[in-house]
Amino acid sequence: MKVESQTEVEKPVQVEKPVTVHEQHLASPQQGKPARRWWIAVLAFVIVVAVVISGILPRIHARAALDKETAEMAIPTVSVIRPKLGAPAQEVVLPANVQAYIDSPIYARTNGYLKRWYTDIGARVKAGQLIAEIETPEVDQQLRQSRADLATAEANLNLSQITATRYADLLKTDSVSKQDTDNAAGDLAAKQATVQSGQANVRRLEELQAFEKIYAPFDGVITARNTDIGALINSGSSGGARTELFHVAQPDKLRVYVSVPQVYSQAAKPGLTADLVLSEFPGRVFPGTLVRTAQAIDQSTRTLLVEIRVDNPTGTLLSGAYAEVHLKLPSATSAFILPVNALLFRSEGLRVATITDGQHAELKPITLGHDFGSEVEVVAGLTGNESVIVNPPDSLVSGEEVRIAKSAASGDSQ
Repeated sequence: MKVESQTEVEKPVQVEKPVTVHEQHLASPQQGKPARRWWIAVLAFVIVVAVVISGILPRIHARAALDKETAEMAIPTVSVIRPKLGAPAQEVVLPANVQAYIDSPIYARTNGYLKRWYTDIGARVKAGQLIAEIETPEVDQQLRQSRADLATAEANLNLSQITATRYADLLKTDSVSKQDTDNAAGDLAAKQATVQSGQANVRRLEELQAFEKIYAPFDGVITARNTDIGALINSGSSGGARTELFHVAQPDKLRVYVSVPQVYSQAAKPGLTADLVLSEFPGRVFPGTLVRTAQAIDQSTRTLLVEIRVDNPTGTLLSGAYAEVHLKLPSATSAFILPVNALLFRSEGLRVATITDGQHAELKPITLGHDFGSEVEVVAGLTGNESVIVNPPDSLVSGEEVRIAKSAASGDSQ
């Protein structure tokens, strides 16, 4: 019993022979199918991911590029300029009326008929020169009558004086009463007053008779003759309409009257130079000087009337002509010049767009002065150091990011 158990115990263990893969596959073909399916699934997933990535990534990159390009295009590209400093003296062109330094109508001072005239239009006359004669038969007759009345009054005065002297001598001997003497003295005084009245009437008629001759009041040119020989002359003393016989003007010096707008009234001072330009003299300038102002604004036109004196010794300029006056007015404040396409018209007022830090816009309110057409004068709101945007977008607001065009930036830096 013991021997058999030992034999059983000591029985050698048999070692199994290793099985190859091929043998294992042949032995169990069902065991390799799950592994192969797993690898196929992984491979398919990788292929799907690759396809998805290859299709989505370009779109993502394209969208990112589009967003970037859209963001860049949303930033407006602008051109900028520097405000030009205005001239210290600005020139204002205003319409004007040219008038002779002295211009006077000549009327008759007595009634009658024109006997003759000696000068016609365009004739130059001297002061005191006889230019016409009037025939006044009524005045002549009245003068003769008044002289006869004066002679009668003088004769009565002479008789009254003799009577008064005689009564005064008789009163000393009590030959006449005091009353008679006083009556004689009173009659003498009345006769003296009558003589004085007659003398005044004679002088008045003599002066009227002297008005028969019409003389030039000053050196000048006859610009109008409104009468002829035999024409009835009415002096207007009887209430009728007066007739202007001649018109005389002195063209050696001219008065040019200009209505200056109120905005320039403080700069229009006596002593300023002014140039006259007339269409009939192209290219010629006639210098003048502002001599006086009205010192008051016309309420109907809101303008200041000023007078400019122009020397015209040769008579080249004609009185009554229309001219343009170029007034050189000094600027009280620093003004800048901007093109009109730099302005923004907003509901809150006029604005210009400027660049603050090189990439952001700022809208500034401004005050305009003179309008030159393609350019305007800015009298307030700018310092001169700003970069002003030309043709700004209508939707531009303060703080909006902008991009300065390279050409504008290089030109501005220069």
